[in-house]
Amino acid sequence: MRPERVRQVLFSFTGLFAFAIATALASPASAAAAAADPHPFTVHDLLAMQRISDPQVSPDGKQVLFTLRTTDLDANAGRNDLWLVGVDGSGLRQITTHKSGDFNGRWAADGRSIYFLSTRSGSSQVFRLAFDGGEAVQVTDLPVDVSNLELSPDGKLLGFSLEVFPACGADLACTKKRLDENDARKASGKIYDSLFMRHWDTWMDGRRNHLFVMPAGGPAMATTAIDIMPGFDADAPSKPFGGAEEFTFTPDGKGLVYSARNVGKSEAWSTNFDLFYSPVDGSAAPRQLTTNPAWDTQPNFSPDGKQLVYMKMARPGFEADRFVLVVRDGIDGVDRVLTQGWDRSPEEIVWSADGKTIYVAAQDVGQKAIFAIDASTGAPRTIVGAGTNGSIGLAAGGRLIYGKNHLKSPTELWTAQLDGTDEKRITRINDERLAAVKLGEPEQMSFRGAGGDMVFAYIMKPVDFDPAKKYPVAFLIHGGPQGSFGNDFHYRWNPQTYAGRGYAAVMVDFHGSTGYGQAFTDAIRGDWGGKPLEDLQKGLDAALKAYPWMDGSRVGALGASYGGYMINWIAGAWPDRFKALVSHDGNLDERFAYYATEELWFPEWEHGGTPWENPAGYSKHNPVDLVKNWKTPVLVVHGGLDYRVVDTGGIATFTAAQRKGIPSKMLYFPDENHWVLKPQNSILWHDTVLDWLDQWVKGEKK
Repeated sequence: MRPERVRQVLFSFTGLFAFAIATALASPASAAAAAADPHPFTVHDLLAMQRISDPQVSPDGKQVLFTLRTTDLDANAGRNDLWLVGVDGSGLRQITTHKSGDFNGRWAADGRSIYFLSTRSGSSQVFRLAFDGGEAVQVTDLPVDVSNLELSPDGKLLGFSLEVFPACGADLACTKKRLDENDARKASGKIYDSLFMRHWDTWMDGRRNHLFVMPAGGPAMATTAIDIMPGFDADAPSKPFGGAEEFTFTPDGKGLVYSARNVGKSEAWSTNFDLFYSPVDGSAAPRQLTTNPAWDTQPNFSPDGKQLVYMKMARPGFEADRFVLVVRDGIDGVDRVLTQGWDRSPEEIVWSADGKTIYVAAQDVGQKAIFAIDASTGAPRTIVGAGTNGSIGLAAGGRLIYGKNHLKSPTELWTAQLDGTDEKRITRINDERLAAVKLGEPEQMSFRGAGGDMVFAYIMKPVDFDPAKKYPVAFLIHGGPQGSFGNDFHYRWNPQTYAGRGYAAVMVDFHGSTGYGQAFTDAIRGDWGGKPLEDLQKGLDAALKAYPWMDGSRVGALGASYGGYMINWIAGAWPDRFKALVSHDGNLDERFAYYATEELWFPEWEHGGTPWENPAGYSKHNPVDLVKNWKTPVLVVHGGLDYRVVDTGGIATFTAAQRKGIPSKMLYFPDENHWVLKPQNSILWHDTVLDWLDQWVKGEKK
C-alpha cells in the first residue's frame, strides 16, 4: 500500500499527477477583481492551481527551464508546456504552445537550444527547439514511445528509455510487430508463467524498459537507436514510478550507470536493485557494479568525474528502509558509506561545483528540507527547511534553485545562497489564483503517543475561522503506511478542501510515518492496528483539548490505502467515536489481500513473512475479524485499475456494511488506479466525500 512514499518523482514522478486549469498569467485587472471578492477554497480551485515540475538550470546557470502542467476540464485531460525563467525571476515566458504535451526538457550543452519530449507527432518523440528562431524540429521517429530523456555531458548523445520485448533488442520494428500481432489476435487470453501478471494499473505483456542511446544531431529524424541492455530481462528505469534519476552517463560519455532489479522469477517479492554499467555502443552485456542484496539507486558522478555517489538501503525486502549515501572511487573503486550516522533518508542528489558538498532533499519532522552533506565527513547541515519539495539545481553565482510548496501554496521556484541565506522566490505562477480564495491556517502540534514517544500532527483551521464557534472535524489518515501528512500542497488529499467547506482538519503522523527517524518508521512492522491506532486516538484527544473550538461530538474519519485499511480497522476496533467514515482503496482482509496484490515484498515485510509461514501476522490486526462491531456510516471508494489494493477489497467493505444494515455508499471508478487522477473524477470524488461528511457529521440533509 506504500505508493504515498513514492518520490515524487514521485515526484520525479510527482508532477505527473498534478492538475490545473486556466493560463499561467492573468491581467492585473482580473487579479484585482479576483482578490476583491475571495471565496472559500474548493476542489475547483485545487484543480486550477498550475503545477511546476522538472526544473533544469541552463549550462551558464542563468535560466531555469521547467514544465508547467495545465488541465482542460472539457477534455478531462492535462497538458504540459515548457517555460523559462531567469534565476533572478526575470523573463518568465512560455516557449512551447502546441496543443499536445511538451515535457522532459533538457538543455543542449551550449545552452542555445533544448531537447524535449512531445506527443505532437502522435507518439512521444524527441524534439529540438533552437533559441535563435524557428519551430521545434523532430529528432526521433521511433515506432515506440520515448521516455526519460537525458543528454551526455558533452551533449553529443541522447539517452532515453523505450518499452521493448527483450528478445527483440534494438530491433524496434520487431517490438512494434509483436504489439500489432497481439492486437490482431482473435483470442483475448494471456498466458503467464511468472509474476508480475499485472503491476500498479497495467497488465504485463513481456515488455521491459530498456535504455537506448543515439547521437543528438543528424541530418534527418532518427529511426534507430542502440539498446545498451540487449536481452536484459529487467527494467531501467524501474516500473511503475522510476525516472531519469535512476541512470546517468559516465563523465566521458562512453557508458551509462543505472539501477535495475535483475532477479528473475523472484521479482514480485524482491527489492534487490543493483547498479549496472553498459557501454553506449551496446557492445557488451550489462556489467553489475554492486552486490548489496537490498536497494541501490540514483547514481550521480561528481563534477570532476572521479567519484560516484549513490543511495543504498541495508535491509532486503523493505522498501521503506533508510537510504544512505555511498561514495565510490570511480566506477569500480572502493565504497565509502557517507551518511550512516544521519537518521534521515535522502531523496535526491546534487553535487556542488567543487565536489566538496552533496545537496539532498529529505523529510524532516513534518517538513521537507534541503541538506548539505560534507562529501568527506558526511556531516549534514540544514540549508533550507519548511516546505521545500526538492528539485534541486545549481545556478550561477553560487546559488541553489529548488521547488517549494506548503499547506497554503502549490510549488513555486525559489533560489538561495548555498548556505540557505538570501532566499528569494523567482516564480509567482499561482499568486492570482491564491488571491481569489480564502484558505485555512495550518499549525503543527505535538503530543505523547504510543510508548510515550513524541508524535507530531498538523491541524487546519476552517476558512473564516471564528474562535467563538464550534467546528466539525475531518480526521484525515495518511497512507503508506510509511508516509506523512506534512507541510505540502497535496493534489488529492488537500486539507484546504475541508477547511473551505467549514471543517477543521486534523492529520496525525502516527508511528510508521517518515521523517522522524528510522526507528519511528520501523515501529509499524507487525503492529498495523496497534501503535498507529493509539497515536490516532491520543492525537485526536490532544487536538480537541488544545483547540476547544473543535467539536468533538462531530468528527468524521477518512483515509486511503493504509489509511483505508485503518478506517476499516477503526470501524471495528474504535466503533463509537466517529459520526461517519470514508474508506478509500483499503484492505478489508489482510490474508486475502496478500494473494491479490502484486508487490509481495510489501506484505511479507510488514506482516513478518507469507500467510502460510506466519498466519498470525496476518490475523493480528485484520479488519475482517471485527466486522461484527461495525455500526458507523461508511462511504467506500475504489478504483477498478487498482492492482495494489484490488477493488474486491472495497466491494467487500461495502458488502459487509450493506449486509449489516449500516448506512453506506460505494463510489466506484472503473478507469482509476490507486489514485483518482482524471479531473472530472476528482470533482466527483470531492463532491461525494464532502456531501457524505455534511450529511453525517454536520447533520445536513442531502
